[in-house]
Amino acid sequence: MPALVPTEIIGEVTWIGLVPDRDASLKSRAITSAQLTFAGIPGEAHGGLTRPSCSRVVSQYPKGTEIRNVRQLSVLSAEELAEIADACGLAALDPAMAGASLVISGIPDFTHVPPSSRLQFVSGATIVVDMENRPCHLPAKVINADHPGAGDRFKAAAKGKRGVTAWVEREGGVKVADSVRLHVPDQRAWRP
Repeated sequence: MPALVPTEIIGEVTWIGLVPDRDASLKSRAITSAQLTFAGIPGEAHGGLTRPSCSRVVSQYPKGTEIRNVRQLSVLSAEELAEIADACGLAALDPAMAGASLVISGIPDFTHVPPSSRLQFVSGATIVVDMENRPCHLPAKVINADHPGAGDRFKAAAKGKRGVTAWVEREGGVKVADSVRLHVPDQRAWRP
Protein backbone atom coordinates (compact mmCIF):
# COMPACT_ATOMS: atom_id res chain seq x y z
CA MET A 1 0.00 0.00 0.00
CA PRO A 2 1.43 3.42 -0.94
CA ALA A 3 2.20 5.85 1.87
CA LEU A 4 0.59 8.64 -0.15
CA VAL A 5 -2.92 8.09 -1.45
CA PRO A 6 -4.25 9.95 -4.49
CA THR A 7 -7.65 11.41 -3.64
CA GLU A 8 -10.56 12.11 -5.97
CA ILE A 9 -10.19 15.79 -5.09
CA ILE A 10 -8.97 17.73 -8.10
CA GLY A 11 -8.52 21.48 -7.96
CA GLU A 12 -7.64 24.09 -10.54
CA VAL A 13 -4.86 26.67 -10.60
CA THR A 14 -6.58 30.06 -10.76
CA TRP A 15 -3.60 32.37 -10.22
CA ILE A 16 0.22 32.26 -10.22
CA GLY A 17 2.54 34.93 -8.88
CA LEU A 18 6.01 35.68 -7.67
CA VAL A 19 7.48 38.13 -5.20
CA PRO A 20 10.51 39.63 -6.98
CA ASP A 21 11.95 41.47 -3.94
CA ARG A 22 10.38 40.88 -0.54
CA ASP A 23 12.56 43.57 1.07
CA ALA A 24 10.86 46.10 -1.22
CA SER A 25 7.35 44.63 -0.90
CA LEU A 26 5.54 41.39 -0.14
CA LYS A 27 3.34 42.05 -3.19
CA SER A 28 3.43 39.32 -5.86
CA ARG A 29 3.54 39.94 -9.58
CA ALA A 30 0.94 37.93 -11.52
CA ILE A 31 2.24 35.54 -14.17
CA THR A 32 0.36 33.03 -16.33
CA SER A 33 2.81 30.13 -16.01
CA ALA A 34 5.87 29.08 -14.05
CA GLN A 35 8.54 26.44 -14.18
CA LEU A 36 8.75 24.85 -10.74
CA THR A 37 12.36 23.92 -9.95
CA PHE A 38 13.86 22.26 -6.88
CA ALA A 39 14.57 25.81 -5.67
CA GLY A 40 11.00 27.03 -6.26
CA ILE A 41 9.91 29.51 -8.94
CA PRO A 42 12.90 31.19 -10.63
CA GLY A 43 13.05 34.86 -9.63
CA GLU A 44 10.87 34.32 -6.54
CA ALA A 45 12.27 35.98 -3.41
CA HIS A 46 11.10 33.05 -1.23
CA GLY A 47 12.89 30.52 -3.43
CA GLY A 48 16.13 28.67 -2.82
CA LEU A 49 17.15 25.30 -1.50
CA THR A 50 17.94 26.77 1.92
CA ARG A 51 16.89 29.85 3.87
CA PRO A 52 17.79 31.59 7.11
CA SER A 53 15.57 30.43 9.97
CA CYS A 54 12.94 32.90 11.14
CA SER A 55 10.63 33.45 14.11
CA ARG A 56 8.51 30.43 13.08
CA VAL A 57 11.26 27.98 14.11
CA VAL A 58 13.04 29.79 16.97
CA SER A 59 12.18 26.90 19.28
CA GLN A 60 14.42 24.75 17.10
CA TYR A 61 17.19 27.11 15.86
CA PRO A 62 18.67 30.51 16.60
CA LYS A 63 17.24 33.10 14.17
CA GLY A 64 19.30 33.25 10.99
CA THR A 65 20.49 29.61 11.06
CA GLU A 66 20.69 28.12 7.56
CA ILE A 67 17.96 25.48 7.16
CA ARG A 68 16.20 23.62 4.32
CA ASN A 69 13.70 25.88 2.59
CA VAL A 70 10.27 24.27 2.91
CA ARG A 71 8.61 27.68 2.45
CA GLN A 72 9.40 28.13 -1.26
CA LEU A 73 5.73 28.65 -2.15
CA SER A 74 2.73 30.29 -0.53
CA VAL A 75 -0.36 28.45 -1.76
CA LEU A 76 -3.84 29.85 -1.10
CA SER A 77 -7.37 28.64 -1.72
CA ALA A 78 -9.56 30.78 -3.99
CA GLU A 79 -12.55 30.00 -1.75
CA GLU A 80 -10.74 30.91 1.48
CA LEU A 81 -9.32 34.06 -0.14
CA ALA A 82 -12.90 35.14 -0.90
CA GLU A 83 -13.81 34.58 2.77
CA ILE A 84 -10.80 36.68 3.87
CA ALA A 85 -11.82 39.47 1.49
CA ASP A 86 -15.36 39.45 2.87
CA ALA A 87 -14.09 39.64 6.47
CA CYS A 88 -11.85 42.56 5.45
CA GLY A 89 -14.87 44.35 3.98
CA LEU A 90 -13.75 43.89 0.37
CA ALA A 91 -15.59 42.48 -2.64
CA ALA A 92 -12.38 40.65 -3.59
CA LEU A 93 -8.76 40.48 -2.47
CA ASP A 94 -6.04 40.39 -5.11
CA PRO A 95 -3.81 37.40 -4.20
CA ALA A 96 -0.80 39.55 -5.10
CA MET A 97 -1.47 41.59 -1.97
CA ALA A 98 -1.04 38.48 0.20
CA GLY A 99 2.24 37.53 -1.48
CA ALA A 100 0.74 34.39 -3.03
CA SER A 101 2.69 32.04 -5.30
CA LEU A 102 -0.31 29.91 -6.30
CA VAL A 103 -4.06 30.10 -5.83
CA ILE A 104 -6.02 26.88 -6.22
CA SER A 105 -9.79 26.40 -6.28
CA GLY A 106 -11.79 23.26 -5.58
CA ILE A 107 -9.94 21.73 -2.61
CA PRO A 108 -12.12 21.98 0.52
CA ASP A 109 -10.67 23.13 3.87
CA PHE A 110 -7.46 23.79 1.99
CA THR A 111 -5.49 25.48 4.79
CA HIS A 112 -5.85 22.30 6.85
CA VAL A 113 -4.78 19.64 4.36
CA PRO A 114 -2.36 17.36 6.23
CA PRO A 115 1.32 18.30 6.27
CA SER A 116 3.28 16.17 3.77
CA SER A 117 0.30 16.04 1.39
CA ARG A 118 1.24 16.36 -2.27
CA LEU A 119 -0.31 18.62 -4.87
CA GLN A 120 0.43 17.09 -8.26
CA PHE A 121 -0.12 19.18 -11.37
CA VAL A 122 -1.09 17.85 -14.80
CA SER A 123 2.56 18.22 -15.96
CA GLY A 124 3.69 15.87 -13.19
CA ALA A 125 5.23 18.75 -11.22
CA THR A 126 4.58 18.07 -7.54
CA ILE A 127 4.78 20.22 -4.43
CA VAL A 128 4.82 19.03 -0.83
CA VAL A 129 2.73 20.82 1.78
CA ASP A 130 4.88 21.87 4.72
CA MET A 131 2.20 23.27 7.01
CA GLU A 132 -0.42 25.94 7.53
CA ASN A 133 0.85 29.40 6.64
CA ARG A 134 -0.17 31.39 9.70
CA PRO A 135 -1.27 34.95 8.99
CA CYS A 136 1.18 37.73 9.71
CA HIS A 137 1.09 41.52 9.67
CA LEU A 138 3.13 41.91 6.43
CA PRO A 139 0.20 41.95 3.95
CA ALA A 140 -1.49 44.76 5.93
CA LYS A 141 0.72 47.49 4.47
CA VAL A 142 0.24 46.24 0.90
CA ILE A 143 -3.55 45.92 1.30
CA ASN A 144 -3.90 49.27 3.07
CA ALA A 145 -2.11 51.02 0.18
CA ASP A 146 -5.10 50.24 -2.09
CA HIS A 147 -7.82 49.67 0.52
CA PRO A 148 -7.17 51.88 3.58
CA GLY A 149 -8.14 50.06 6.79
CA ALA A 150 -8.84 46.69 5.15
CA GLY A 151 -5.26 45.55 5.67
CA ASP A 152 -5.58 46.15 9.39
CA ARG A 153 -8.26 43.42 9.43
CA PHE A 154 -6.23 40.92 7.37
CA LYS A 155 -4.44 39.02 10.14
CA ALA A 156 -7.63 38.23 12.07
CA ALA A 157 -9.62 37.58 8.88
CA ALA A 158 -6.98 35.15 7.54
CA LYS A 159 -6.72 33.04 10.70
CA GLY A 160 -7.19 29.41 9.64
CA LYS A 161 -7.56 30.50 5.99
CA ARG A 162 -4.08 31.72 4.94
CA GLY A 163 -3.25 28.59 2.95
CA VAL A 164 -0.10 26.53 3.22
CA THR A 165 3.59 26.76 2.55
CA ALA A 166 5.11 24.19 0.24
CA TRP A 167 8.29 23.08 -1.50
CA VAL A 168 8.96 21.50 -4.88
CA GLU A 169 9.44 17.73 -4.86
CA ARG A 170 9.29 17.19 -8.64
CA GLU A 171 10.13 19.84 -11.19
CA GLY A 172 7.79 20.79 -14.02
CA GLY A 173 5.62 23.48 -15.50
CA VAL A 174 2.39 24.87 -14.12
CA LYS A 175 -0.01 27.31 -15.72
CA VAL A 176 -3.30 29.00 -14.93
CA ALA A 177 -6.25 26.61 -15.51
CA ASP A 178 -4.11 23.49 -14.93
CA SER A 179 -5.67 20.77 -12.82
CA VAL A 180 -4.04 19.64 -9.59
CA ARG A 181 -4.75 16.43 -7.64
CA LEU A 182 -4.47 16.18 -3.86
CA HIS A 183 -2.54 13.17 -2.46
CA VAL A 184 -2.66 12.65 1.32
CA PRO A 185 -0.54 10.59 3.73
CA ASP A 186 -2.06 7.22 4.61
CA GLN A 187 -1.80 7.47 8.39
CA ARG A 188 -4.04 8.11 11.35
CA ALA A 189 -3.99 11.44 13.18
CA TRP A 190 -1.37 11.77 15.91
CA ARG A 191 -2.69 10.94 19.41
CA PRO A 192 -0.12 11.79 22.08
